[in-house]
Amino acid sequence: MIPYPNINPDLFRIGPLHLRWYGLMYALGFLASYLLIPRQERSRAIGLQRSLVDSLMFYVFIGLIAGARLGYILFYQYHHLADFLRHPLEIIAVWQGGMSFHGGLVGCVVAGWLFCRKRKMPFWAVADSAIVTAPIGLGLGRIGNFINGELFGRPTDVPWAMIFPEGGTLLRHPSQLYEAFMEGAVLLVLLWLLRKRSFPDGMMIAFFLIFYGAFRFVLEFFREPDAQLGFILGPLTMGQLLSSAVVAAGLVVALLLRSR
Repeated sequence: MIPYPNINPDLFRIGPLHLRWYGLMYALGFLASYLLIPRQERSRAIGLQRSLVDSLMFYVFIGLIAGARLGYILFYQYHHLADFLRHPLEIIAVWQGGMSFHGGLVGCVVAGWLFCRKRKMPFWAVADSAIVTAPIGLGLGRIGNFINGELFGRPTDVPWAMIFPEGGTLLRHPSQLYEAFMEGAVLLVLLWLLRKRSFPDGMMIAFFLIFYGAFRFVLEFFREPDAQLGFILGPLTMGQLLSSAVVAAGLVVALLLRSR
């Protein structure tokens, strides 16, 4: 057993204003993407300069927040959908928690497409430049989950198991750290190495979808299912069903690019 560090989720607080570690992780992830996107050779080739990246990041930020919140409601709180419709302000209450990566991914894709349409930029090339930086934010976000003591793992007796404050007295997998490593560090290295290969535009998107979906599917076996849903289909969770769809989408994109 390893003691859970029990870090204060608030980085600092000044009166009613406070900055949480989780919010800082989001900000650092966006900053990393903002700095790395225009430095890539592909970005320079299509004219994706710093001024355009400013606008792109704004679109993606809005798409991420809106998609992640709506995805959480539709995928993980669908049995309470009538309550949200009766109280629509609850839909935008992101400060209360509840965000879905899969919904955020859809939101980012839609926002990126709208940006490219308005700026007359090649969507697949822009998406490739942006997506290879996404694992940085994903990894940092999982570290934020760990600091918050949320999305913890299933009970286990491995030597590095931890007792999470919200997880009762059971020893559990620190699954947030598994995800930070695989969805963050490993995925970043894979995409960063593949980006220099001679692939058609859009292939980095396909690789991201396939690798992320596969990693997330496997790691869900170590993560405690969402309390309000439990297991959806036999031993599978909602996260695994959505991740299977992500892998399938990646394979479809790869096949379409190959046929094109």
